[in-house]
Amino acid sequence: MKKLYVGNLPFSATEVQVNELFSKHGTVHSVALINDRDTGRPRGFGFVEMDDGGAQAAIQGLNGHSMDNRELRVNEATDRPRGSGGGSRW
Repeated sequence: MKKLYVGNLPFSATEVQVNELFSKHGTVHSVALINDRDTGRPRGFGFVEMDDGGAQAAIQGLNGHSMDNRELRVNEATDRPRGSGGGSRW
């Protein structure tokens, strides 16, 4: 199973819409759209977990795909190092 990063999502996108879009390329195990923790508003990106073959097909088929006039950026997610919250040390 692979985790995909999906960027430049329309702020109106729902998990159901993203699931339907990606399921055309393979089995979707989960969809998580990220919201701002302070305002609760969508941040315009999320993550999709899919089987390996479906993930590759989704990257090829959906990277650059237009969703509500926004070109999606789809690639394999990379783990961000822990502790890089950007806060001050003081």
